[in-house]
Amino acid sequence: MGIRTGAQFTEGLRQRPRNVWLDGERIGDVSAHPAFAPAVAAIARIYDLQHDPQYADILTYSLPASDARVGAAFMIPSSYEDIVKKRHAYRVVAESTFGMMGRSPDFLNTTLAAMSEARSVFARGGDAFAENIVRYYQYVRDNDLFLTHALITPQNDRSKTSSEQSDPYLHMGVVRETRDGLIIRGARMLATLGPIADELLVYSLPGLKPGDEKHAVVFALPIDAPGLRQIAREPFERGHRSTFDHPFATRFEECDTLVVFDDVLVPWDRVFIYGDVARANSMYPDSNLRQYTAHQTAVRGLVKLETVAGIAMELAKTIKADVHLHVQQMLGEIIDSIELIKSCIVRSEIEYETNERGSIRPAFRPLQTARTFMPRAYPRAVEILQTIGAGGLLMLPCGNDFASPIAADVQKYYQGAGVSALERTKLFKLAWDLTGDAFGQRALQYERYYAGDPVRLTAQAYLSYDKSTCESLTARALALTGEPGVAGARRALTAAA
Repeated sequence: MGIRTGAQFTEGLRQRPRNVWLDGERIGDVSAHPAFAPAVAAIARIYDLQHDPQYADILTYSLPASDARVGAAFMIPSSYEDIVKKRHAYRVVAESTFGMMGRSPDFLNTTLAAMSEARSVFARGGDAFAENIVRYYQYVRDNDLFLTHALITPQNDRSKTSSEQSDPYLHMGVVRETRDGLIIRGARMLATLGPIADELLVYSLPGLKPGDEKHAVVFALPIDAPGLRQIAREPFERGHRSTFDHPFATRFEECDTLVVFDDVLVPWDRVFIYGDVARANSMYPDSNLRQYTAHQTAVRGLVKLETVAGIAMELAKTIKADVHLHVQQMLGEIIDSIELIKSCIVRSEIEYETNERGSIRPAFRPLQTARTFMPRAYPRAVEILQTIGAGGLLMLPCGNDFASPIAADVQKYYQGAGVSALERTKLFKLAWDLTGDAFGQRALQYERYYAGDPVRLTAQAYLSYDKSTCESLTARALALTGEPGVAGARRALTAAA
């Protein structure tokens, strides 16, 4: 099929009705529903970028020994230049949504690339599982499909494992095996953009316990598989608000769903891991999936942070708050965060790792640092934007006020420092969408938790870090102290000299 256009993506949604529930009603055509249509349009624009002469060579590449072109995120890098190409592709996609859509198609495209390259990890359960993941990667790549995933169990009783819940299938698990495949029952979350995806990929982050064998399963399904339904959260945007008053929220809201499996059949050729807790737990780190996805998320997060920084800078200039030292200091803090994340990305590329198959991937440690830093950097940037905007964020006219009998008042009292009321209001509307609107709060919560529990991730940085250099320096520093007493101190000084 090759790379799709936005029209082909949208038409695919119409041709494949899926079982999506919103506000107590089953949705027919998700592409036309006001809660989902803006996200459909945003994803369609990303597909169209692949055909734009300005971006086509960045967003696609030719398969080896073939004239077929596919999305760049599917590339398994074999050189430093390949990694840089993927970064540029991620950047183009992220800029199309200002970094606001965290689960654009390139995220799970690169996930599948990692899984395919790590086929030996899946082969631990048998060669058939490895063959399945490679075939599935090629199928999604060659048809340019859009995936969502569901990694998390519902928040029921967090003190118990999945197998210890009150209902054995409260958390998604395997009911039984059949000749045709596995029967799956229960629920998973959080399927971002699930209502408009083509396929669903299911795997777990490490954390399964002995006894959770029926929950230790990795597989993929068409989003319209019989028995699969999605329950959408309350949308922030239902098509009734103006783009003037909510420029981000009316365009880039990502719908999230709870996925319910009502005895769903997963064919054997769509199963990648089954029934082994140790293999399910080790898949995420051993496949080096973290480097592939962290590369994409770091670039996307960088663009989002740069967007907030730009709005904060312009807002400060608009009201001449940028002449104050404390405002300059806050803006400088966001700039430092941007430069730190940039450095992590570039270092991960320069210090790339090579695997046993000869392909390469970005280095783990700098990307993991960015992954644990972003949950602190982005909320702080939003806080700075709130602080600079202050009460002005709460006192904004509506778009219709500019064409009403009170337009003169609006033009007079909402003007900025050498800036018209219209220009100032547009800027503050962007800031409010990111700092006060429900859309902005979801965007903030997303950055806190998109990579998992930030406390555990940061603690893991300590537990897994190569401490040898720090320990060596500490040992040398301790040797400077010498023994107690004047004579011991003098001996230490002589030794140091």
